[in-house]
Amino acid sequence: MEVVNKYVSLKHHVDGYPSESDFELATTPLQPAPGSGEVIVKNLFLSVDPYQLNRMKRYSSSHTAITAASKIEPGQRIDACGVGKVVASGRAELEEGDVVAGLLGWEQYTVVRPGTVLMKVDAKDLPISYYASVLGPSGLTAFAGFYDVCKPKKGEKVFISAASGSVGSLVGQYAKLSGCYVVGCAGSKQKVDLLKGKLGFDDAFNYKEEADLKSALRRYFPEGIDIYFDNVGAAMLEAAVANMNSFGRVAVCGAISEYTNAGERAAPDLIDIIYKRITLRGLLSVDYLHLHEQFSAATSDHLRRGRMIALEDVSVGIESVPTAFVGLFRGDNVGKKLVRVGELEG
Repeated sequence: MEVVNKYVSLKHHVDGYPSESDFELATTPLQPAPGSGEVIVKNLFLSVDPYQLNRMKRYSSSHTAITAASKIEPGQRIDACGVGKVVASGRAELEEGDVVAGLLGWEQYTVVRPGTVLMKVDAKDLPISYYASVLGPSGLTAFAGFYDVCKPKKGEKVFISAASGSVGSLVGQYAKLSGCYVVGCAGSKQKVDLLKGKLGFDDAFNYKEEADLKSALRRYFPEGIDIYFDNVGAAMLEAAVANMNSFGRVAVCGAISEYTNAGERAAPDLIDIIYKRITLRGLLSVDYLHLHEQFSAATSDHLRRGRMIALEDVSVGIESVPTAFVGLFRGDNVGKKLVRVGELEG
């Protein structure tokens, strides 16, 4: 089966804030080689994530740290997690029409090479988009980061930055289900209201309205912070560490404030870290695939029973990918940013 594929690629490396003009749309025919074991997937929902900007830079130390963060060159297809439908299969375990989740790409169709994991999903049980959002890598990051890195205890005080984003919004819900006191920050009144209302956070604040982040956190946590889930880095990390209790835990998930500004770096007080015996630990979802079954079962049950809510911000069409990506760095999205590029039927 041969299909004509439209995909998004880089025009040039991106250092600093991205813009729509950094990307271009291209078209190419796709056809699996006979006997190659390749699979053609018609992409339905694609993930758009801030970390991809590091891969687009001329240089980032992350390029050589792990394969998942390898450098993207101009003209190269941009891989991304997503969910799609098999339209041609060279694998015995996959049939035409199967719905699968895995590493796809910013394109209408992806040729998936042998050895690349594709997980069959139940297209009738929960919305298909969930497998690219709450039940995808963002969800696994939130689950593993909170439960394995932060190791919460009932009654502990939890602070989450970028709390209305794809990971933060889920961490807050896991924390409430674990009996913790939860405060989040976000960048608009609408997002703050959503955290306190729809998601059930105990409190939330707009960080843009705070001249002194350390003082702000003292107001919201007069007895100190036990767990900080960091999606921001820089000044927010400094402020959180300054307000942490002894034996506090910090899950360092993202540093979006630093991705676009090489001069902005976190400098938490090492005296606090040493004498309070604070743990800071970075995490990537690929390190926690062994928890996927546990994560998926628990989170699916929470979703079915209405104990958790999936926040999705969906754009439509492969042409909208650059705008969707750039919007992440303006704070446009609420919840997980997805692009719907195809329909299950047809």
